[in-house]
Amino acid sequence: MSSSKEESTIRFSVSLPQTLFETLDKQVSQQGYSSRSEFIRDLIREKIIEDEWEDQTNEVFGVLTLTYDHHQRELAQKIMDIQHDSYVHVLCTTHVHLCHDLCLETIIIKGNPQEIEILSGEISGLRGVRAAKLTKTAKLSI
Repeated sequence: MSSSKEESTIRFSVSLPQTLFETLDKQVSQQGYSSRSEFIRDLIREKIIEDEWEDQTNEVFGVLTLTYDHHQRELAQKIMDIQHDSYVHVLCTTHVHLCHDLCLETIIIKGNPQEIEILSGEISGLRGVRAAKLTKTAKLSI
């Protein structure tokens, strides 16, 4: 017996105005999806993740991606201090030197949504951080 569950696929139809359907097909093609179904599945998963982040009692995950000026005085230490002082769990960080002046860092974190967003905001707002983006995700059993 296989340890992975094979899930049945349910087919259903959706009615769309022609212009929305054409836009859908254009997006599927431009984004390199193999089918409309794959595109729609991703949209549904994105909405479920958004909903998971709305419930502050859920444990969710995020990846904070930063570029920053490593010549900015004590910036790296401030970034590290914020991580140590937060109530979220930092799972992993990756640090890459982009050039002489700039570093790229990713911080993988888990916790409740509000705590992750607070940590993200504190780090993003530091002087010397050039760009910051929080990518949100959650455990999905679907």
